[in-house]
Amino acid sequence: MTGYDAIVIGTGQSGPPLARRLAGAGMKVAIIERARFGGTCVNTGCTPTKTLVASAYAAHLARRGADYGFITGDIKVDMKRVKVRKDYVVGLFNRGVERSLKSLENSKVYEGHARFVSPREVQVGTEILSADRIFINVGARASVPAISGLDQVDILTNSSMMDVDFLPDHLLILGGSYIGLEFGQMYRRFGSAVTIIEAGPRLIAREDEDVSEAIAGFLTKEGVSVRVNAKCLRARKDGNDIVMTVDCGGTSEIRGSHLLIATGRRPNTDDLGLERAGVNRDARGYIIVDDELRTSTSGIWALGDCNGRGAFTHTSWNDYEIVAANLLDGEHRRVSDRIPAYALYTDPPLGRAGMTAANARTSGRRTLIGKIAMENVSRAFEKGETEGFMKILVDADTKEILGAAFLGVSGDEVIHCVLDVMYAKAPYTVIKRAMHIHPTVAEFLPVILNDLDLLQP
Repeated sequence: MTGYDAIVIGTGQSGPPLARRLAGAGMKVAIIERARFGGTCVNTGCTPTKTLVASAYAAHLARRGADYGFITGDIKVDMKRVKVRKDYVVGLFNRGVERSLKSLENSKVYEGHARFVSPREVQVGTEILSADRIFINVGARASVPAISGLDQVDILTNSSMMDVDFLPDHLLILGGSYIGLEFGQMYRRFGSAVTIIEAGPRLIAREDEDVSEAIAGFLTKEGVSVRVNAKCLRARKDGNDIVMTVDCGGTSEIRGSHLLIATGRRPNTDDLGLERAGVNRDARGYIIVDDELRTSTSGIWALGDCNGRGAFTHTSWNDYEIVAANLLDGEHRRVSDRIPAYALYTDPPLGRAGMTAANARTSGRRTLIGKIAMENVSRAFEKGETEGFMKILVDADTKEILGAAFLGVSGDEVIHCVLDVMYAKAPYTVIKRAMHIHPTVAEFLPVILNDLDLLQP
């Protein structure tokens, strides 16, 4: 048995920076990684998908050359070169994380699968490591739903899509949320026929209806087929095709060449031996944590996607900040202090912070709302990218901003103007009275806040 001050299991977005902080504080740290350094974000999530999105955007813009006064001819996408570019970017990040951890003083990297032996002991291969502090950062993977016939056809997930170096003739995507929408638009721009199949009544149901409708609108304009209210789903193989039945009568079928499953994620917690450490999980397998990310067993923390308290790289990073601040800096930071914020990287992107209009109505607050179409934002009009809108919600009594949705060019960046004011708990008038730079998208935030109406029930 080898003793350490701390063990970090997993090298996603929380694990590496926490290991560096702990080692920098003089602790002897063991770092365990069973597969690819950098976790989901670096290998199969943010980094590769946004690299692919950039390639798809370039192809799309080139096809629109005439709109900007030039002619490019026939645009053909070489998927092998697209993948080479993606792999290059991923490799830089992946190898960078690995090098930095293997060269970290006061630490040792173990490559293998970690399983708890007891609340203070973890086995990797034939070695048993012990520590009084153990941090779990094992991430999540694609969840495959129990649909009749799905086990009889070849499927793709967000992970296996990273190996695709060809253009599917017709890509079927099961799931109309973030992963499905990004891949759907991306592959349509690469040149595939794309059909998105969603069981719910609309795309990305967690958002307000106007957001869902706008996204469905611009995807449809680009040639993406969208089927919502798909019921009694079944899958079967027919020659080289995959056929999805999407109604209970069995009369409506959608035929494609490939099928991407984008119906959610599940935590990588089922083979860690957590029961031997007394670490409790919920019904979906997520490790149960308190407001400071401590598990049911003293001395064990869970960070990142495996704790069910956020499913983003930035929430995982913030988990690290919370744990490090509380352990090493004498602070008292909590998960409940953070404001929900995220982005959808379609084109245009969606930047989101705080409440939706539906949330505000449910809360019972008197709420003010301001909204502007992107076609009325000069910077968007000049760029020829006018899809979408921006809207902001304000508490009518406290004057604090409750939330915002920016679906439009630069929406994923402009949202931070609002988010920072929300964290400061400052009144919306701080933005309303600010002098912003022209011509930008952000300069229209004061315009929105200068024309607020009462949100209707």
